[in-house]
Amino acid sequence: MQATAYTFDPSTRSGSVLLDDGTPVPFDGAAFDAGGLRLLRPGQRVRIEFAAPEGSARGEGGVADAAGPVAGRRITLVTLQTF
Repeated sequence: MQATAYTFDPSTRSGSVLLDDGTPVPFDGAAFDAGGLRLLRPGQRVRIEFAAPEGSARGEGGVADAAGPVAGRRITLVTLQTF
C-alpha cells in the first residue's frame, strides 16, 4: 500500500504516514529498520506493509476488510515508493 510520510523522529526512527484518504497511521523503529532507509522526510511517498490481524488471511496489501483499512493492524515495513 502507498502512503505519504507525515512525521519522522530520527532519534527513535518512528513516525507516522498518511494514507491516501488522510488517515494518519503510526509506525515504530522496527518497521522503519525493515525498509532499509536511513532518513525519511515529510511528503515523501512510501510503500508500507501491515501485519495481518491474528486469525485472518492477509488480503491485497494486507489492509482491506469490513472494519476499515487499518483497524487493529500495525505497520511492519516502511520504504520508499519506487515507480
